[in-house]
Amino acid sequence: MQNTEDPAAAEPDWLVEAARYALLRRLAFSMRHHMVVHLQPIGMITEVMERRLQSPSPDIQQVHEGMAKINGYSRAAVQSCLDVVSWLAPDAGDVVALAAGVQECVALLRSSFNFRGFTLKDEIGDLSAAVARAGLRNVLSACLLALMDRAASPADIVLSAHLSADKVTVSATLAPAAGPAGFSGDPPYRWLEWHEVEALARAEGMALERFADTVRLAIPVFAE
Repeated sequence: MQNTEDPAAAEPDWLVEAARYALLRRLAFSMRHHMVVHLQPIGMITEVMERRLQSPSPDIQQVHEGMAKINGYSRAAVQSCLDVVSWLAPDAGDVVALAAGVQECVALLRSSFNFRGFTLKDEIGDLSAAVARAGLRNVLSACLLALMDRAASPADIVLSAHLSADKVTVSATLAPAAGPAGFSGDPPYRWLEWHEVEALARAEGMALERFADTVRLAIPVFAE
């Protein structure tokens, strides 16, 4: 029998899954950029090394330095791919410090937001409260995308947080900013509707409040 006292249990499965699919489609561009950003320099370094090796007396020290750079970028690229996989297939029991989890979301989304004229400002500080990583990634990213879709650029989206006994409240606030308006680019897969974001939040045991220019997300904290 379904537990009707639990809001997450009463949520239609299709609504939550549809919201998750739409979120992943919206994140696809950012994920692609996150995976290839460390691969691009490898090609350029390789071309430089090839030209140096074609010289009558190549500088072996420079070749070694180039190989070290390629090795470093390769390791970073592998780690980026593993990070993206963890977004697609998260460990349900994985926890993360709030500050680190927010930084992960901001790092993934920053470039695509900047392209559209929005600047993500992380003012969370060093809050180490432990929260569910998958839940934070899904719901916070969905909140930021839904907030951006309905706002005019240029603007800042400022992230802040307040810790209480058993939860931490993360706020995302729109603030007008100077600068270029950004580019619309390719049309997104589709907007995330607020009722979908709210469904995601409930499925992750979170509470979401919306105001004129602010979204507040109350996230359960795990005991350390």
